[in-house]
Amino acid sequence: MKELLDRRLLWVGGKGGVGKTSVAASLALLAAGRGRNVLVVSTDPAHSLGDVFDHDLGDAPRRLAPGLDAMEIDPGAEVEAHLKRVTGQMRRFTVPRMMDEMERQMRLSRQSPGTQEAALLERIARLVVDEGEDYDLIVFDTAPTGHTLRLLSLPEAMAAWTDGLLSHSRKSEELGKVLKHLTPKGGQDVASPFADPANENESDLDDRARSIAETLKRRRRLFMQARRAVEDKSVSNFVFVLTPERLPILETVRSVEALKEAGIPVAATLVNRVLPASADGEFLRRRREQEAQYLERIDRELAGYPCPQLPLLATDIQGLEALEELAGHLEAAGF
Repeated sequence: MKELLDRRLLWVGGKGGVGKTSVAASLALLAAGRGRNVLVVSTDPAHSLGDVFDHDLGDAPRRLAPGLDAMEIDPGAEVEAHLKRVTGQMRRFTVPRMMDEMERQMRLSRQSPGTQEAALLERIARLVVDEGEDYDLIVFDTAPTGHTLRLLSLPEAMAAWTDGLLSHSRKSEELGKVLKHLTPKGGQDVASPFADPANENESDLDDRARSIAETLKRRRRLFMQARRAVEDKSVSNFVFVLTPERLPILETVRSVEALKEAGIPVAATLVNRVLPASADGEFLRRRREQEAQYLERIDRELAGYPCPQLPLLATDIQGLEALEELAGHLEAAGF
């Protein structure tokens, strides 16, 4: 599994509370220690990456160790930046009397279902395609599994949506040209935010249609380039973190199958917080017996993937020293 840290993209996911943020941070630290220039990114709205490093992190990379930068993507800030870009583009094409309505629609869209996920996907796509070019490796500390699966499925949905808009734009453009000849200066009674037939000529309409089409095409290219990178196992791999407990096992098995069906390469399932052999006492003996059953189940149900193990540590993981210790265990496990 050492080759995983030689890839360009590494996604660390799993059920909430299994320690994936600590694993993502330690893998990034391990890769940086081998001379790679690494960025570790939290895409989970409930960020804990800064807590693990014991540093304040924001929406721009911050250097934490030689060769290691970290950042936490703020979905709210991404939505605001996205809507600001869209509003700026819309102002070029919106007649003054409809500006208030257009801006009201933009404000309402902040609360629309999927808005944060779409904005987050766009930022991730930009990191994958161009913004992350200065880094040898980007490690993504992802949100809990269900969120991640939706995020990875969005490129196809948004590409289909973009194709539909392009098709609709072409049909509207053709219809507009026909209506222009049939109804001179007609349509003034239609409250369209983008058209004022009395004041626009055919060249203005063509320029607007081309600009909108180019914007949509650029977004589609961005999403599809990112998706191709995620699907390429020579570039990108997914590591699931789980603990030897019933619910994390069930969710990981389902998630591995879902990613497999989606064509996303899964490299390993990492079993975290396994009781060390040195732990003693009757309580821990009983816990170890139950844990052994779950470990056997993991080996059976995830037999097609490497299942390295990390021990339960005596203290919480916080700060570079603790992460260095966990990185040592990861290296011993084969990373």
